[in-house]
Amino acid sequence: MNVTHYIGFDVHKKSISLCVKTADGQIAEETKLIAEREPLRKWASARLQPWRGAMEATLFSGWVYDTLKPYAAQLDMAHPAMMRAISAGKKKNDKIDARTIADMVRCDWLPVCYVAPPEVRELRRLLRYRGLVLRESVRMKNKIAGLLMETGASYNKEKLHGRKYFTDLLKNLQEVPDSVKDLLRMSRGAMETFEATQKQLVNRLLAEPALTERVERLASIPGVGEITALTWALEIADANRFSSSADVMSYCGLTAALKSSAGKEQRGPISKQRNAWLQTALIEAAKLAPRWNPQLKVVHQRELERGHCNRATLAVARKLAAYLLAVDKSGKPFQLRTPPPAEETAATSEAEKAA
Repeated sequence: MNVTHYIGFDVHKKSISLCVKTADGQIAEETKLIAEREPLRKWASARLQPWRGAMEATLFSGWVYDTLKPYAAQLDMAHPAMMRAISAGKKKNDKIDARTIADMVRCDWLPVCYVAPPEVRELRRLLRYRGLVLRESVRMKNKIAGLLMETGASYNKEKLHGRKYFTDLLKNLQEVPDSVKDLLRMSRGAMETFEATQKQLVNRLLAEPALTERVERLASIPGVGEITALTWALEIADANRFSSSADVMSYCGLTAALKSSAGKEQRGPISKQRNAWLQTALIEAAKLAPRWNPQLKVVHQRELERGHCNRATLAVARKLAAYLLAVDKSGKPFQLRTPPPAEETAATSEAEKAA
């Protein structure tokens, strides 16, 4: 299908500005639509010429992309960080942004980013919401401990959040205002609600047929649990889009920022341009993985001997990312490659020298 029109969409919460350009750069149409599905479908179905479009990836772009995709010859999502570098200018408004995106599409300058399938994005939304609920649960736990410390009440830190211990503690609290006891009960109720919600979300995700086999395969890596496997599967989506472990480490935010100029290189802290959810999951998993995985324990110990515990955790996280990518791309459970025996290696070396 020969594309004759190139369209740039500037997407916002309430409106969508668009610019239609021909192959020679002439503006064929400029308009603004209400950010609703029906007006978008009506506008797209009325187009007679085949078109190619693009929009910047924002919070609102997902549903707009899904709505317009069936009507376009090609529809792309632009990487927002790279768009800022390309389209920086003194004058900026919705109309100019739509024109700029249309020109990028027309000249094939658009920095395209990956768009996960709708079903993956739906499941990813559930997993990210589980993270929010879990953080609120931890806040309630901290609030309970804080209220007890404020009033000078003594308690067992290890047993505090056990149901029976907490009930007995409330009965035996002395010289603690009734208002504080009420707050403790409300905090405990909120904490239990949040914990029950996050368990329901995890069970729902683990029961998804599309994820079950993949999560089991990823969890075959010693030190990788269900949450780490779920986070990897839903945040990465398609592992084949990464050509090497270095690419996936960069995507996860496990590599240092690099500034190079005039033959000089300067390394900074780990990059802020990353998938934050995946970075957090891998870093947290790397803190516990050496207990269950001998190979990761060796990596962790080697970095610890150099005197920096954070770098040791980061090295384990990088190794975990490499393991996860290898297992995900191979489609087989984790299996450690054993090196050949020393005698065989020596005999091979002698044979190669003789040859």
